[in-house]
Amino acid sequence: MPIYEYTCRKCGNEFEVIVFGDDVPECPECGAKDPQKNMSSFGFSVGSRFKSSGRPGGSCAGCSSPDCSSCS
Repeated sequence: MPIYEYTCRKCGNEFEVIVFGDDVPECPECGAKDPQKNMSSFGFSVGSRFKSSGRPGGSCAGCSSPDCSSCS
């Protein structure tokens, strides 16, 4: 059950909510049902620690080297 971060397009409230399937959450402040899904800061901070699989033709997130074993 993923937790998503949203910003209400109507009142600007930022909130997190567990979302099931294709459910669209409503703002807990004003009840609007058209929130904007935000990129999670957790995904950025944790994702930067993981290295790419080093697939041919690919590169690591932090450099242009196709060899991810050179990344620190």
